[in-house]
Amino acid sequence: MSKIDPTARIADGAVIGEGTEIGPYCIIGAHVVIGSNCKLIGQVTVIGHTSIGDGCVISPFAVLGGAPQDLSYKGEPTKLEIGSGCTIREGATMNVGTIKGGGLTRVGNDGYFMNNSHVGHDCMVGNNVIFATSATLGGHCEIGDSVYIGGLSAVHQFTRIGPYVMVGGVCGVRDDVIPYGLVNGQYAVLESLNLIGMKRRKFTKQRLATVRAFYQKLFHGPATFAERLEAARPLAGEDPAIGEILDFIGKGKRPLCLPPIAK
Repeated sequence: MSKIDPTARIADGAVIGEGTEIGPYCIIGAHVVIGSNCKLIGQVTVIGHTSIGDGCVISPFAVLGGAPQDLSYKGEPTKLEIGSGCTIREGATMNVGTIKGGGLTRVGNDGYFMNNSHVGHDCMVGNNVIFATSATLGGHCEIGDSVYIGGLSAVHQFTRIGPYVMVGGVCGVRDDVIPYGLVNGQYAVLESLNLIGMKRRKFTKQRLATVRAFYQKLFHGPATFAERLEAARPLAGEDPAIGEILDFIGKGKRPLCLPPIAK
């Protein structure tokens, strides 16, 4: 049975799952679907065509399903989908999509979104991500699984960040970041591989050595970057992570985030 505080406002048509708690002064719109065993602590606003998976915890002043911050939006019934097991802290915001962007903003499972973080319209965010305080995505970004975005960092619209990336604090990320990358700086540059994250994901010493050798050849070898990339393509089969990095680079439309000396 759901537990709804008498001060909450639940519009007709909203669907509230079994065991979900809706705290004081929450506002739930008519097209909202909230899964089972969620907890909206209080003063949470969920509007638009928004669905939230099971077991999410949402803190005060979060606003989910608000209109996209895009001048082309004219009130169309676009969507926001949030997976299960997410923690969404105070003041976090997530917007529905736009028609031109496909009409959907999607957030995966088990994400942790700290206070005042933001997921812009039409973004696709993977599972097990962590957005630190005021981490911000522009529209149409693609964020892989297990990405960490540091506090006060902002990701430019249409930018892709591959899985298992770590973005340092106070970074402006303007270019695509390869899987397993570690980026830092006022305007983010690729500093190295995210070796700590790779170790936590049970990469063996041999795998780490193989991927590090590939990284050195690709980003710090002789010749131009384009020539090094072409020479590195046959290495895709040496390790799944190498294949993943090369596949990611091959699908890019924006510039690639590079080390300062990689040309």
